[in-house]
Amino acid sequence: MGRLSVRRPVVRIGPGGAKRALDTLAAEEPLELRVDGKPLSVTMRTPGHDVELAHGFLLTEGVLGSASDVVTARYCDSFDGRPGEDRGRNTYNVLDVALAPGVEPPDASLERNFYTTSSCGVCGKASLDAVRLKTRFSPAADPLAVTPAVLSTLPDALRGAQKLFDSTGGLHGAGLFTADGELLVAREDVGRHNAVDKVLGWALLKDRVPAAGTVLMVSGRASFELVQKAVMAGVPLLSAVSAPSSLAVELAQDAGVTLVGFLRGETMNVYSHDARVT
Repeated sequence: MGRLSVRRPVVRIGPGGAKRALDTLAAEEPLELRVDGKPLSVTMRTPGHDVELAHGFLLTEGVLGSASDVVTARYCDSFDGRPGEDRGRNTYNVLDVALAPGVEPPDASLERNFYTTSSCGVCGKASLDAVRLKTRFSPAADPLAVTPAVLSTLPDALRGAQKLFDSTGGLHGAGLFTADGELLVAREDVGRHNAVDKVLGWALLKDRVPAAGTVLMVSGRASFELVQKAVMAGVPLLSAVSAPSSLAVELAQDAGVTLVGFLRGETMNVYSHDARVT
């Protein structure tokens, strides 16, 4: 497993002058995801919880519906035949997921380009028409009710669970909460979509999908893709400390997701299905 953080020399400049020191950086390494031995995608992520990441990614792409849809998920070596490369070297940056018999592999029309960055999970999509995926866990009828007082506690609760952020200051966070504000799971990553995939992968592995009656909290903005991931996992409410995009609001409204943005202290904006915020 790769390191979660690395130490690098830096020159710190301030009112008192300049001095050399060591700084702690969040690790960023590629993860190649294979399905039944076939390369599907490469994403830049913070190492850790890679099996959850793979399950969450395949859940939100519509491939998986339960943990039983996967037979094995294992690391394999990254040998690609280059001269002098060590065939037996395992970098823990290649993960192969074997699907159970009868589970359809990813639709070629939904495949991403082979490389996506940590900051953008949708930009590698083959076409915009492939972005709107159909969910088997629609949250539209979910009777979740949550108070503004509970919602106001979630950013600090998520921040308190981001242990690696304390040392690096460079990671996104995502957490899944109950309607009473209980934190079920929190994950960190250099990519906000990866952090969400890790959380939703945890939920799938814990047999908590559809994630009815839960709130998904993210540390950054609410993009279209994060709303899509909530929809695919059956999450009825997505909240973010920053702004949503116009397409995120449109999808949330269409799919029956309550979308809360600018959640800071006791203030927040509810952009869709406000009846759940009581």
